[in-house]
Amino acid sequence: MGEKELVTSIVRCPHCKNQINVQGEPGVTIEITCPKCNTRGIFSFRGSTKKTIQSDKSVAIEVQNLNFQYPKSNKKALNGVSFSIRKGEIFGFLGPNGAGKTTTQKIIIGLLKNYNGNVRILGRNLKGWKTKLYNRIGVGFELPNHYQKLTAIENLELFESFYKGRTIPPFDLLKLVELDKDANQRVATFSKGMKSKLNFARSLLNDPEIIFLDEPTTGLDPVSSRLIKDIIKQKRKEGKAIFLTTHNMNDADELCDRVGFIVDGKLVLIESPKELKIRHGRKIVKVEYLKNGELLSQEFDIKNLADNNNFINLLRTGTVQTIHSAEATLDDIFIKATGRKLR
Repeated sequence: MGEKELVTSIVRCPHCKNQINVQGEPGVTIEITCPKCNTRGIFSFRGSTKKTIQSDKSVAIEVQNLNFQYPKSNKKALNGVSFSIRKGEIFGFLGPNGAGKTTTQKIIIGLLKNYNGNVRILGRNLKGWKTKLYNRIGVGFELPNHYQKLTAIENLELFESFYKGRTIPPFDLLKLVELDKDANQRVATFSKGMKSKLNFARSLLNDPEIIFLDEPTTGLDPVSSRLIKDIIKQKRKEGKAIFLTTHNMNDADELCDRVGFIVDGKLVLIESPKELKIRHGRKIVKVEYLKNGELLSQEFDIKNLADNNNFINLLRTGTVQTIHSAEATLDDIFIKATGRKLR
């Protein structure tokens, strides 16, 4: 067989604006690391290959070169978006309002049609699923839409009746999110936080293999927020794939195995929060200490810290109040990588 034709493109780094020459086969998606600033991203070559896509059973969602434009709009809402989510992984989709997060999610769950590109769910092309898809996925929208005159248990029982397969007993789910004592209370009397928890419970009714969550901790107090995040982590341990869209960078940092930054319809970076913070953080230790009743601070290079006499002597004084490494926050990294604020 002859060699496959390669195409060459020029990519501009979104961080340092360095131009990078990349080469690959038409239709292929590759990961790029900028040689100047080490920013990572992905790039999809235009065109398509005739090679049959082999299904990886460990991959729950696979999106390749996704493009979408709303009618009467003069620009693309999504422009060449590519990513995958494995079973047992929490993937955070982060971006400012209007970046394309909701559009991407609506396409994947079948609410938006007429897209270009390839979307595979659980090894099967999205267009082949039709309504059977909804027995395999769960969706928790940011704005809960419950039947206000029904009780909490009646709401879940109603939605349970829509599924053809096995479901989790509604009362068990109410107990899971600590709403069991309010099971027979009308939803109209619920607080915003209670409605959010009921919305989250509803997304688990059919014991879905893939869970889509949009701002799952919005409106929750710290105790309830911790409860929901612990359940999300448990679902990951059970092998569920979780697609999380949020503006809450603390949630993304704590929960996500990987995050994707999307801006103006383009996915500019995919990486684990830990790797991002290590790469973009300053390699220093900041020490706060008391001196004559005044709180002062001093920074030390992490390199050879154990041999730094000033650092050791400061520890021996017994006046140290806090010690922190200078990790970059996901907010800082997002701004650095995209030039935009999240909100």
